[in-house]
Amino acid sequence: MTTGFRGQPQACGELVGAYRASGARAEGAERINFGGFAGKDVYNIAAPFEDQGVSVIPGRVESRDSEHSEVVFFAERGGEWMPVADAPVLTLQDPFHARIGGELIVGGVEIYPHPANEGALMWRTVFYRGADIRSLKPFFRGPDGMKDLRLVELADGAIGVFTRPQGEKGGRGKIGFTRVNALSDLSIAVIDDAPLLEGQFAEGEWGGANEAHLLMDGRVGVLGHVACFDDAGDRHYYPMAFEFDPADRTFAPMKLIAERSRFLPGPAKRPDLQDVVFSGGLVRRGDGSAVLYAGISDADAQRIVIDDPFRGR
Repeated sequence: MTTGFRGQPQACGELVGAYRASGARAEGAERINFGGFAGKDVYNIAAPFEDQGVSVIPGRVESRDSEHSEVVFFAERGGEWMPVADAPVLTLQDPFHARIGGELIVGGVEIYPHPANEGALMWRTVFYRGADIRSLKPFFRGPDGMKDLRLVELADGAIGVFTRPQGEKGGRGKIGFTRVNALSDLSIAVIDDAPLLEGQFAEGEWGGANEAHLLMDGRVGVLGHVACFDDAGDRHYYPMAFEFDPADRTFAPMKLIAERSRFLPGPAKRPDLQDVVFSGGLVRRGDGSAVLYAGISDADAQRIVIDDPFRGR
């Protein structure tokens, strides 16, 4: 682990080359069968979590030709994941979840009309909290224009906050980190002031945190994504992971943990999104493996078995 990672950040092409050369495990790719929404896609899912004794997956439900989506909670029934009866439906994209102080936190991206550019959209991260999915209530909206805000309960009881500013501070998107003592301490100013983790992304590339795991030694295992454009303007998204120490803000270089070709073939929302894997969540298992849940090509949801990137931690 290096302090703020002083070396040169690796570009997507270098990360892909290192991943392929490593012979990393990626097996058992499986499409997750969602029902209840004929004619719509379910993608950019989060990992399953237990709600009142039932395993639940939140997923982004959307028409192929639209960006207007809903987050629906699904439970498995007879090999098919179906909407949970009487669960809320959230007008959000890209769901995620965490546990803070034993309370369920669910969030996603809210889109709304751009205040200055007619016909364009703006976005922000919205958080809900509750004892379970049926009692979720909104409690915080992040800064305008910021996706990929994530929370994690730290070993000392504080709350770690991963941010992803864009623009003058973050370019196309870089990861920042700060901490608060309680959920009530979250504010736009606190998030805007979060220092960046310098040296993670190559020039012109971007990424963000998708899920944070508190590790046994007090560090945080971050599941995220790194992305770039190619010369044709097509997008490439790769799932990555790294370890972060909130005590001194040191972190290990990111490593890819999968790529699109390791999943099953399937549809894409647009031709320029063929090579997109959006990290949804990681279920760590006791045998040193993990199941990665991912959105595929903005049109599909799959899972795959990999080596736990944080094993032994």
